[in-house]
Amino acid sequence: MSPSPTTDESSWQKVIRLLRWDKPAGRLILMIPALWAVVLAAKGIPPLPLVGVIILGTLATSAAGCVVNDLWDKDLDPQVARTKNRPLASRALSLRVGIVIFLIALACAAVLAFYLNRLSFLLCVGAVPLIVFYPLAKRVFPVPQLVLSLAWGFAVLISWTAVTAQIETATWLLWGATVAWTLGFDTGYALSDREDDLKVGINSSAIFFGRYTPEAIGIFYAITVVLLALMGFKLALGSAFWVSLLLATAGWIWQYSTLRKPSIPRSVYGKVLGQNVWLGFILLAGMILGYVA
Repeated sequence: MSPSPTTDESSWQKVIRLLRWDKPAGRLILMIPALWAVVLAAKGIPPLPLVGVIILGTLATSAAGCVVNDLWDKDLDPQVARTKNRPLASRALSLRVGIVIFLIALACAAVLAFYLNRLSFLLCVGAVPLIVFYPLAKRVFPVPQLVLSLAWGFAVLISWTAVTAQIETATWLLWGATVAWTLGFDTGYALSDREDDLKVGINSSAIFFGRYTPEAIGIFYAITVVLLALMGFKLALGSAFWVSLLLATAGWIWQYSTLRKPSIPRSVYGKVLGQNVWLGFILLAGMILGYVA
């Protein structure tokens, strides 16, 4: 559940909450696939300026996505326990302020995109509609998490092509793994809102899969492992990568077994998201060492 805003909260603190910078897990988990891609495309040693651009770009893009989500959902969020205290939902910030902040975040992402090559820039442009209209998917599409996952996948395509200026077989394998991974952890996260979403009348993968949601998450994680393994073979990565994949697989198996339990505290779903951040960084370390060690 979102923390209750305090009466002495400054405007900057409200903006930070609007951008979700007070919750770094959600920002890092978008950054991770982008870092996977730039590391793998550069064979373990990417140019540091490009890494900096990608980190800042994911932060700006994530910020824009969070704000536009809250703009679309400003009348829905007050009806959901986890989101009712968000700045736009609680009217702590005005609609006009939200629009201005969204445009600033999008402009920052656009400026950073000009550093990239033409193909990467065009992919950045292609990602914008998914970012802007993802919040509408939950109103009209039974599995809106798929739309989010496809948006996440652009982080792989943009970062990989920023190094190589082309999309390869390994790129698509990493893209597929990212889409499946995102479907897994975001479906798990959606479980925390399932009851509220049913009352409000919006869609989520946790509602779509119903009592089979843990099994669906397990399948998504299994697809992630298979695609990452195929990518590892394709790129001839060293033993460090396979150790990291083994550790990540163990983590995902543990999450699956936890989510299958009949009674789970709501706080567990947020912890699953945080665990995936750590698993993502373990894989990133394995990818780097898989090339250089």
